Amino acid sequence: MVLECNVLVRFWYEIRGFAARRQGAGRLAQDVHRDRRRIVSKMKTIQTTLGRHKKTGILLGILFAGSRLFAQEADRYSWEFAVDMLWLFIGSILVFIMQAGFALVETGFTRAKNASNIAMKNLMDFCFGAVVYWAAGWAFMYGSDAAGFIGVSDFFAGTMNLTPEAGAFYKQWFFQVVFAATASTIVSGAMAGRTRFKAYLIYTCFISGVIYPIQGHWIWGGGWLARLGFYDFAGSTVVHSVGGWAALMGAMVIGPRLGKYVRGPDGKVSVKAFPGHNIPFACLGVLLLWFGWYGFNAASSGTAVGAGGSILARVAVTTCLAGSAGAIGALGLSWFWFKKPDVSMTMNGILAGLVSITAPCAVVSPGAAIVIGLIGGALVVLAVEFIDKVLKIDDPVGASSVHLVCGVFGTLAVGIWGNVEGTAVGILHGGGVSRLGIQCVGAGAVGLWSALTSLLLFTAIKATAGLRVSAKEEMMGLDLSEHKSEAYAGFQIFSNM
Repeated sequence: MVLECNVLVRFWYEIRGFAARRQGAGRLAQDVHRDRRRIVSKMKTIQTTLGRHKKTGILLGILFAGSRLFAQEADRYSWEFAVDMLWLFIGSILVFIMQAGFALVETGFTRAKNASNIAMKNLMDFCFGAVVYWAAGWAFMYGSDAAGFIGVSDFFAGTMNLTPEAGAFYKQWFFQVVFAATASTIVSGAMAGRTRFKAYLIYTCFISGVIYPIQGHWIWGGGWLARLGFYDFAGSTVVHSVGGWAALMGAMVIGPRLGKYVRGPDGKVSVKAFPGHNIPFACLGVLLLWFGWYGFNAASSGTAVGAGGSILARVAVTTCLAGSAGAIGALGLSWFWFKKPDVSMTMNGILAGLVSITAPCAVVSPGAAIVIGLIGGALVVLAVEFIDKVLKIDDPVGASSVHLVCGVFGTLAVGIWGNVEGTAVGILHGGGVSRLGIQCVGAGAVGLWSALTSLLLFTAIKATAGLRVSAKEEMMGLDLSEHKSEAYAGFQIFSNM
């Protein structure tokens, strides 16, 4: 019985100390030491009573033991919540760094006279996108479900209560806003060199606040595709294909850059290449994007403890291998096709491999990730040539090829190479065609939504505010015509076009 009393005293000491730590009350912490002597003396009296009532003593012991386990469980929950919060914050920062990567890639792949304009667009699409996503985008994506189509609550969200629920909201919102910014900034490169800055700001707000979050609700917000069983771990469809479809529609509506497609006397159209002015910039941008992709994919696990830690580790490996294999695939095909190892195609191959693995990264093996990356790298070379020379759609950086084509492929890869029972099993692992069919339905539905809404958006902007600068302004360069600012002041960077 003395042992039981000691256990009770220690339990009381731990619970009071735990409460002091959780509440941050200095007086309560001091009370623990003052009360301990008093409790010991009272326990001696209790000991005599408990000795006469052994059953009661056993029952109280069980109750106190359960309370102690509850305290330990609360402490463990607090620790896990803190680790998850920190990991998601780190992942969000990594994805935010991708804005710099996009800016450098687009600047390097385009002409010097538009460098400041591209930097400005990649800066401001996040600023405007963050505000509209807070005001309405989050509500459309994660608000209370209405018919599986759209969220209808939590507009202008953000409580001042310091509760676990409030912390969960803030960490999720911060992670999701950088994804919304990624979807809108993809469009910038496809329309580079001829888009009015005010038009860019308008469509950025609509993509971040309406187009992206509504289809995001279908999949990540518990909407109809989520109920169907559609799987997209980190956003091959939700983020990349949406941005890719918008990029393709925008490039189609605005038309090609001056001098891109020239019809000769024989009626044949020749395609003129406009080489990027700073390939090292583009290379640095690709590396920054790859760096940020580890947050983009791995942090989508949502947790860093327990099974979540194992998932994020596997995701990091598959992401690394797919990006590497994408470069190899694009390098090999371009070298064979163009007789030289093409620098820009190889860099886009890295991005193609990363986009392709974004949806299946948590459900495929390292070997499958390499195969997916290789195919994605080859696909981007074929897609760039097809869109540029067959469709005659001018996409200066290959945004639609990387994000649309490889986004759709990555989504379908889940139904082919998926190998996690209870989550996604593809046809190569005995899953049948149902999983692949669901992935096709999801990719098609999101594609239809994104293409139609983007087409309407760009057409409306073109008819009202104006989508494209004048021919004179385009020849002068958007740095001067739109911003009265040169990226390379004092240098002669062009002669006529």
